[in-house]
Amino acid sequence: MIEATDEAASAAESAEQAAAASEEASEEATSAEESAEEATAASEEASEEATSAAESAEEAAAASATADSELGKTLYAKCAACHGADGKNPALNKSAIIAGQSAAELETKMAEYKAGTRDVSGMGNLMSAQVATMSDEDIKAVAEYIATF
Repeated sequence: MIEATDEAASAAESAEQAAAASEEASEEATSAEESAEEATAASEEASEEATSAAESAEEAAAASATADSELGKTLYAKCAACHGADGKNPALNKSAIIAGQSAAELETKMAEYKAGTRDVSGMGNLMSAQVATMSDEDIKAVAEYIATF
């Protein structure tokens, strides 16, 4: 009978230890679950911040493009006297039509006129004077504007 009592006591002790281990495991699982929830929330917040930053960058780029487009349009008013409002006039019946050229081509050509290294159909001096006061930003803006024709 003592053996049965000892076995019962041992079984009860084992059951208590198992219950304690189960409770500890449950607490650890709850803690891990809470950590996972916190990590998910932090990840979602970081994702929202990244999206917001990307949207802000897109808005800034669009505003900059609009400003450059307006600058290009304003600067082109001087060019329109010879090249026409749509860039389809051969200036002084000598130059190529500028409509349909890429912004990169136009920017390069204007920079060459400004540097005095371009003289097509005797237009070098005239065009050099036209672009002499334009900054690189101005040349880029007007080239991008003309490229929309």
